[in-house]
Amino acid sequence: MSFMDKAKDFLDKHDEQVDQALEKVGDEVDKRTGHKYSGHIDKGVDEAQKRTGEGDTRP
Repeated sequence: MSFMDKAKDFLDKHDEQVDQALEKVGDEVDKRTGHKYSGHIDKGVDEAQKRTGEGDTRP
């Protein structure tokens, strides 16, 4: 099993935790940029969450 296969397997098994981490990172980046790029950051986080595991598990 290659590294990429292992990474994908991990993301599939821990989708909820990965989505939560992406959300926290997005919030921190938004804060550090003075909320100037909130829309772009939210869109990026949403797209990243869709591409991990089973998809966006955010409520």
